[in-house]
Amino acid sequence: MEKTLVTVVEHAHYLSQAAKLLTEDQKQKIVDMLAADPEMGDLIIGTGGCRKLRYAAVKGKGKSGGVRIIQLFVSKDGYVHLLDVYKKGEKDSLTKAEKNELSKLAAILKG
Repeated sequence: MEKTLVTVVEHAHYLSQAAKLLTEDQKQKIVDMLAADPEMGDLIIGTGGCRKLRYAAVKGKGKSGGVRIIQLFVSKDGYVHLLDVYKKGEKDSLTKAEKNELSKLAAILKG
């Protein structure tokens, strides 16, 4: 039985950050992975369903070359929304304010 792929939406903020951190090939691999498995990543409590996906972006950098991708899967619409990407060492975890903003955005995207 073939699995149905979902649509991946790359939001403006994600695209601007991804342009600095990822190659075109890496961006496409992330889209392909999430289209096949939209619930990848760890659920972030307090964000309305957003998930944090760990991705090893830079070869030869080991764990320090990784990025974190914030995404939201809206199952009723069949869309994965790529919202943000940042370097692993840039921040340990999201602040309360960032979680609140993601929660508001998730509510809008879920309709």
